[in-house]
Amino acid sequence: METTKHKKHYQVAEIQLSYKSNVKASLRPKINNSNDAFNVFLENWDDTKLEFVEQFKVMLTNRANRVLGIFELSTGGVSGTVADPKLIFAAAIKANACGIILAHNHPSGTTQPSQSDIALTKKIKEGGKLLEVQLLDHIIVTSEGHYSFADEGLI
Repeated sequence: METTKHKKHYQVAEIQLSYKSNVKASLRPKINNSNDAFNVFLENWDDTKLEFVEQFKVMLTNRANRVLGIFELSTGGVSGTVADPKLIFAAAIKANACGIILAHNHPSGTTQPSQSDIALTKKIKEGGKLLEVQLLDHIIVTSEGHYSFADEGLI
């Protein structure tokens, strides 16, 4: 026989996942290559920060490579910023994205990736496999051009 005399009550937070776009599916940009992604990123980048501080952003895409949105992950200093994989995948999962394109700027203007850029790209690619969120590209953005990890065979 069970007694309800000492029943404990726990309060827990309710977790709610949702994604709502104010852009019709037919009007979302389609990403066919690194130039398309670069142009969408550049159009959505604060140009007062492009050559000032490093920022990291994530483009979320659906199965048709249409842009669901861009998530600004972090803003750092002159020579670096934090790109937390948990937050990258939290955004992708919340938007029910099938693909992601990473981007960060180099305020110095150089498009060449650092060893930490390469290591992060590999880490995100591997994590995406498990979650079925494909890493489509990682783009280094500058005011004069870009570097695409996909175009260079690093993805």
